[in-house]
Amino acid sequence: MRPLLQCCAFGCSVTHFRALPAFRNKSVTQAAAAFQLHLRKTMHYQTEERGHPNSPDYRIYFKNSGGKYISPFHDIPLIAETEQVSFLKVLLFNMVVEVPRWSNAKMEIATKEPLNPIKQDVKKGKLRYVANIFPHKGYIWNYGALPQTWEDPNHTDKDTKCCGDNDPIDVCDIGTQVCYPGQVIQVKVLGILAMIDEGEMDWKVIAINAEDPDAKNLNGIEDVRKSRPGHLEATVDWFRKYKVPDGKPENQFGFKGQFKDKDFAVEIIRSTHEHWRALVQRQTDGGDIECQNISCCESPFKCSSDKARDVVQSAPVLGSAYPVSPDVDKWHFV
Repeated sequence: MRPLLQCCAFGCSVTHFRALPAFRNKSVTQAAAAFQLHLRKTMHYQTEERGHPNSPDYRIYFKNSGGKYISPFHDIPLIAETEQVSFLKVLLFNMVVEVPRWSNAKMEIATKEPLNPIKQDVKKGKLRYVANIFPHKGYIWNYGALPQTWEDPNHTDKDTKCCGDNDPIDVCDIGTQVCYPGQVIQVKVLGILAMIDEGEMDWKVIAINAEDPDAKNLNGIEDVRKSRPGHLEATVDWFRKYKVPDGKPENQFGFKGQFKDKDFAVEIIRSTHEHWRALVQRQTDGGDIECQNISCCESPFKCSSDKARDVVQSAPVLGSAYPVSPDVDKWHFV
């Protein structure tokens, strides 16, 4: 059996990779179901906005179910739970939604700020928005990241020969629900795309919200290809061209732009999780990456809840939203 991931649900925030045993009898199944219900109730996160929306000082901070401020990068477990489907176990990952489908603001986990809030990316002093490249309006999926993963810029991928982009691994949720920034959803991984962004490895995990009506029918990348004709091709087209309106060249891809399957994707996730573990345990040089957390075992960056609260309270209080330039709605034909 291929190694899978399993999380420690209580105490320290860690993830271990090992084989998951099959259910043996009804009592074990019932116990597992009760445990999964408990997980669903405890895996609840809140967000707190600070600053002015649509401005450089806007931040979205995270709290756990106990009301303590946390880092979405380091304190939210990678693995959400496993779910029994037809006597098999389906692995579910936590996804931190950064950008809702159809929106343009390039929101992202601030990896170089304490507690890693979500903020809007800024380049050359201006807030970043992705262009509407006909026929696509903004992002064409809910876009976000898998917590407790890191694409190490010092690690060279054996297949593409490119180094990581220094961020958590990206996820495209192809479910029908339009999410909101800061929402934490549980997703089934279906496959992965090897995008190369200006020479850096920038993996794009394809997944679906476990609560989506189609989730039970989509178990791999071929299921997406069969049931949603054109969706994968549109995804490659979007990633290839989205920087062109900014004067950048088209992005390139490993494996000739072909999606790799679920097993390959899980192996990449496992690797980026191990790189993250080395990062928060100070076993590798993270440069400017902020690793402050409140729950990671054996992490020298672990801090008190009081210190985490001080970080949030030092940010500007929530104010009124700033207007958005009408240029954001412009269409581009490339």
